[in-house]
Amino acid sequence: MFVSNLCVWEPPAEDLSASPKLEWTEPIFRRRLSQLTKMTVQVAHDLFEGGNVGKDTKIVFLSFRGELEREFKVNKTLIQEDSILPAAFSLSVFNAAAAQATIALGLKGGYSCVFPSQGNFKDGILSAAAPVLAETEERVALIYADENVPDYYKEFLKGPNEPLAFAALLSSQKINNGIELNIKDIPRSPQEFIQRFKK
Repeated sequence: MFVSNLCVWEPPAEDLSASPKLEWTEPIFRRRLSQLTKMTVQVAHDLFEGGNVGKDTKIVFLSFRGELEREFKVNKTLIQEDSILPAAFSLSVFNAAAAQATIALGLKGGYSCVFPSQGNFKDGILSAAAPVLAETEERVALIYADENVPDYYKEFLKGPNEPLAFAALLSSQKINNGIELNIKDIPRSPQEFIQRFKK
C-alpha cells in the first residue's frame, strides 16, 4: 500500500486555537464551524482540489477526540436548560467534520468515521487502509484531525496538546510521490505519520 498527496494544517505554536480561514467558502457556511471542522475542511480541500483526487473517492475520518469543545457546550446547555438546539447538536456529533467537508467540496464517495480506541493510532490507520488492503477499493482518502483541547479538559489530557489535521491518499498502486507503507511498521502517532510521509 502507498501513501501520497499528504496535506497538513496546524495552528501556530503561539495560538493553538487558530483556524484556517476557508476564504474559498461562503461566510454563512464557515461562520459556525469549529476549529476541528475548519481544519478538516481545509485539508480535504487541499487533497481533493490540489491532488486531482476524484470526488467519488471514499473518505475515512480519524479523530481521538472529535468535536470536544462543541460537545462540552451542548452537554452544559442540556444540563442547565434541559434542552438543546438541533443545529448545535448536529454540529457537535463525531461525524460533523467529515460531513461538512463533503458538503463544502461536493464529495460523493461517502465517508466513515473512526475513533481509535485508547489513542491507538495504528488501529485507526488499519481501519482506513482495510478497503485498500482487501482490494475492494483502489484508493481511500484518509483524514485525521484533532482540535485544541479547552482549558477545562486539560487536566484529563494524556500526552501533549497538539491540534493538527492532515489528509492523504492511501492506494494499492504508487501514485505521484507515493511512499510505500508497510502495515507492520505503521507510525504510532499522527505527528510520526506526517514526518514519515512528508515530501
